[in-house]
Amino acid sequence: MSLWLTMIFAGMVTYAIRLSFILLIGIREPPDLVRRALRYVPPAVLTAIVFQELFVSNSGLNISLGNPRLLAGLVAIFVAWRTKNALLTIVVGMIALWGFQAFLWG
Repeated sequence: MSLWLTMIFAGMVTYAIRLSFILLIGIREPPDLVRRALRYVPPAVLTAIVFQELFVSNSGLNISLGNPRLLAGLVAIFVAWRTKNALLTIVVGMIALWGFQAFLWG
């Protein structure tokens, strides 16, 4: 029972925090500086997630040609740059990852 109460309480707190920002920002327009700063939040979060997956492995930081994730990421970056197609970038990146894993760890 305490697990359910904890989950319900955590959900209510999370909802209240999100609702408070919606209500506060909904009342008036945020300052221009805040709006400009908020534009950088999605790229910063995405960069933190992606770089963690590309450069860090179980043994720590791995910036070498023996890192299949890094190599596949470089292939995906090239495809994204050349085609501007997100779906093709994901597909080619995954195929490259599987290929590099099979080749390097095969």
